[in-house]
Amino acid sequence: MQKSNKPDSKSALEAKFDAQKIAFAPVVFQVAKSLRDLGILELIFKHMDDGIYANDISASLNLNLYGVKVLLELGVSAELVYLIEDRYVLTKTGFFILNDPLTRANMDFIHDVCYQGLFHLTEAIQEGKPAGLKVFGEWPTIYQALSSLPPSVRKSWFAFDHYYSDQAFPEALPLVFKHRPRYLLDVGGNTGKWAIACANYDPDVKITILDLPGQLNNAYNNISDSGLDHRIDGFEIDLLGNNRSFPHGADAIWMSQLLDCFSEYEIVHILRMAGSSMAADTDLYILEPFWNRQRFEAAKFSLQATSIYFTCMANGDSKMYHSDDMYTCVEKAGLMILEDIDDIGVCHTLLRCRLKY
Repeated sequence: MQKSNKPDSKSALEAKFDAQKIAFAPVVFQVAKSLRDLGILELIFKHMDDGIYANDISASLNLNLYGVKVLLELGVSAELVYLIEDRYVLTKTGFFILNDPLTRANMDFIHDVCYQGLFHLTEAIQEGKPAGLKVFGEWPTIYQALSSLPPSVRKSWFAFDHYYSDQAFPEALPLVFKHRPRYLLDVGGNTGKWAIACANYDPDVKITILDLPGQLNNAYNNISDSGLDHRIDGFEIDLLGNNRSFPHGADAIWMSQLLDCFSEYEIVHILRMAGSSMAADTDLYILEPFWNRQRFEAAKFSLQATSIYFTCMANGDSKMYHSDDMYTCVEKAGLMILEDIDDIGVCHTLLRCRLKY
């Protein structure tokens, strides 16, 4: 019998098994993380040729045999490891859980930042607020909370954020600086990584970081350590407030992974704020990972899953966007897109915009 091409062409048994995978997904996640963090996957990886017995894992890592067995037995069903007789061998999936930087950044982010709060996802959907954020304290959004979160949470948040942006920056720098900006606004500059990269790339450019006070304090420390205080300064701003406008006179305005932190209505507001400070030849750059522009299903899936973080933990009404949605926001804000460049870094698209006349 020829297999159906319909999207839902699984047999009933296959579908029921997949349903159980979803039902037990939190258990599988924690088992995979424990196998990684306890050193079990790494030890199995070191015995790739012949595999290793559970008894030997227990003895080598000083873990009780019962604990090792329950983790590995589900690890077999989760296809993290497989058995050759009674010896455990690492699968390709297990290898990526152990060694892949993307997987590690995603897993630590979900575990440390999102896991407890996701219990409140339904509440977040109903209220349109980040209901899960209350596991860390009472803040309207995670952005006000960042500087006060526990160190392990902040570490995983920044590692996740920087994994994606850091790999895009080297490719984005020559695209921005081919237009020779002398003064650049870094909107939502966070820890100052982009501003520092710009200052190191071009010795003549001056940069102003626009952000909340807590984030600016982190950026100032990094800027000072880099010896770039004389070329990078800060400007305190609440992008959703109406009491301040952007500084004028910039040749370029940079927004990296910023607009996905806001609703479409708020994006239009922020872009209009930027537009009010722009001259006719000012370039506004938007660097975003659009889920519909991904070459690989793993990237698309990761971005769509990250939208749930925004829903439950960040602010309750933003997401990883389809590029068409961003085009609409740019148009509504009175801007036009001059360039649209895909495949920047891991998964980003760079838009170069100007005022529309």
